[in-house]
Order: sequence, then C-alpha cells, then structure tokens
Amino acid sequence: MAAALLTIVLFFFGFTLFLIICQWKVFTKAGKPGWACLIPIYSGIVLLEIIKKPIWWIFMLLIPFVNIYFAIVITNELSKSFGKTAAFTVGLIFLPFIFYPMLAFGDAKYIYNQTEEISEIGVAQA
Repeated sequence: MAAALLTIVLFFFGFTLFLIICQWKVFTKAGKPGWACLIPIYSGIVLLEIIKKPIWWIFMLLIPFVNIYFAIVITNELSKSFGKTAAFTVGLIFLPFIFYPMLAFGDAKYIYNQTEEISEIGVAQA
C-alpha cells in the first residue's frame, strides 16, 4: 500500500515538473521570463500579456463557471499567438500533456505581435 502511494506521489510530482518546464519554455518563446510560471497569480498575468488581453481577465478566472469559458478563450488565444489552429486548442484542453510539450519544444514561433489586433473601438489595425 505504501509503495503504491509513493509511486502515485512520485508520478504526480514528475508530471507537474514536466508541465512547469513546458510552461517555462512557452513563456521564454514569447519573450517573457520563464520563472514567471512559478508564481501562481503572476503567471496568469504574464499569460494574459502573451495573448494581449487585459489583466483584469485574471479576476474572471476566479468566478465559478465563468472561469471555464475564460480558460477556453485564453487557451485558444495562446494557440493562435503561436500560429496554431482551433484543433490544436482542443488538444491543449483535452490532452495538455501531449500538446503543451509540442507547443513548448516544437517549431512554433510566437507570432502574436505580427498578427492583426483589434483596437478598443473594434477596428482592425495592422
């Protein structure tokens, strides 16, 4: 029984460490400090900066049920900021242990600063 529990705990810590390494790499690809992924609220703020969304969205992640919608939108924007499709977003949501390393260690480049942005009044800008 103790050996099984130890195995589960070690697997959990190994898996968590692997996802932290992946997030660190994604942050550095986007030109942000990798260590930011280690600080809970700040990592969310940095992620919002990467996808060019307002920082107040971090509060939406604290509201039950609303946070599900915003987490999906943030994941989709992260995919788009690296030139990936909606199908990749679905992969990030349902199979993050496969798709997050693909984003981190693959050939994906941070292109969000080159894409068209929508201004506050809703007009597309180059």
